[in-house]
This record gives sequence, C-alpha cells and structure tokens, in this order.
Amino acid sequence: TMDGGNLSLQVHPLTEYIQEKFGIHYAQDESYYVMDAKEGAVVYLGLREDIQPEQMINELQDAQQGGKLFEAEKYVQTWKIKKHDHYLIPAGTVHCSGKDSVVLEISATPYIFTFKLWDWGRLGLDGKPRPINIEHGKNVIQWNRTASWTKENLVNQIIKIAEGDGWVEERTGLHEREFIETRRHWFTKEVLHNTNGGVNVLNLVEGKEVIVESPSNAFEPFVVHYAETFIVPACVGEYSIRPYGESEGKQCATIKAFVRTNA
Repeated sequence: TMDGGNLSLQVHPLTEYIQEKFGIHYAQDESYYVMDAKEGAVVYLGLREDIQPEQMINELQDAQQGGKLFEAEKYVQTWKIKKHDHYLIPAGTVHCSGKDSVVLEISATPYIFTFKLWDWGRLGLDGKPRPINIEHGKNVIQWNRTASWTKENLVNQIIKIAEGDGWVEERTGLHEREFIETRRHWFTKEVLHNTNGGVNVLNLVEGKEVIVESPSNAFEPFVVHYAETFIVPACVGEYSIRPYGESEGKQCATIKAFVRTNA
C-alpha cells in the first residue's frame, strides 16, 4: 500500500463461529510485520474505548447503502507504525493496514476467511460498492478488544529469549489464541536453527542477502535476498543462516513462523 490506499477494514471469524456456520475447523489468525513505513503511517487495530457497538454497525450499514462515508477513526484505534514493528491479529479483532506502509502478513490460512466491514467507499468494476460482510462481521467482533487491551496484548509483544556469539533470538508472537509462533533472529554471524519436526517459514526482513545451509547436507546451500520468503521442510532438522555477499559483517534479521506445539 505504499503510495496507495488503506486495505479493507475487516475482521476474521472465531474458530467457534466458522465451525458452526461453515463447517470449517480453523480460522484465519494473522499478524502484520512492518517491512517499511513512511512517517505518519498507521495500522488500524482494535477498537477505541467506550464506543457504542450498535451505533458503529448502523453507520457501517448506512455507508454501504450509499449514505455518509464511514468514519473509521471514530471507532477503530490507529497506531503509528515503524519498520520492524509487529502487530498481532487474533480472529475477532477489527483491523487493516494503512496506506504508505508495506507489511508482511503472517497468516494461518488463505484469504477466504475474511469478513470485510468497510472498503473506504471504493467501487467495483460494476460501479457498485464492493461486497462486504457486515452481518457476519458484527457477530464475531470482540468488542472488549479496545485500545488498552490491544496495546497490552497485540502491539510489539517482543521478548528476548536467547542470544549467542553474533546473534539474538526474540519471540514476537503470536497471541495465545493463535496457533502460529513467530521468532525473530538478529545476527551478524552464523545462527543455527532446528525445525524440531515442524515446517519453518522464514522471511529476510533486514539485510541484502543471506545464505541458508545444512550441516548434514540435507539440501544444497541457497541464497535468500531481502523480503524473500523461504520454506524449510520438517525433515531437515538443523540448518544455519548467515550473512552473505554484500551483507557479510553486517546485521541481518529473519522472522520465522511455525505451528506452535509447546513453544
């Protein structure tokens, strides 16, 4: 959305709701990892304090019928963002990424589990407002997730959990209702990883390039560039990542996602 517009204001259904209504046993939990942001960029996440749910829904419905444009900032909390912030988005939380930012969306499922609430008055190719799902959305919005709760639970929940020669490991999420764990590694030297029997999905979020290698020669070494995503199969076990090429001797960082077991 750099130099573009806001993404649709939306909410994802709780697991219980999507199972009851659609027969699906998991929902879309996600997070936004900020790759870049212009000054003044924001993310919409959670609700403002002391809003009236019925009034918000009425204004959303009126806007979709061609009435007054919905004033999102009146009801939804905005947070100023900067590069390397991490915002957690458990199902039931109203959210969207704002303009003038690039976010890495770490998500548990594809896009099909989204109830859009407001699309900023944009029209489809048929000249009509784009389809949204206020009726389903209002049933899953967690109205207690206001600014204070969001700040305490969803904004930059970053904890250093380990460090070694030339590297630091941080836990950056996700929320306890979400089954994905995320770990960030800052490193200037080689850092060892282990799949521990689960698939690892990683993205290079800082640095121009790194090289991924297997001590047991489970795979051929390969180079990853900034913002590229790569997958390490569960069977690999131990592998390493280190700065490479133009990044040698400089600080790099990866964000790693995997299904939470006892992490």
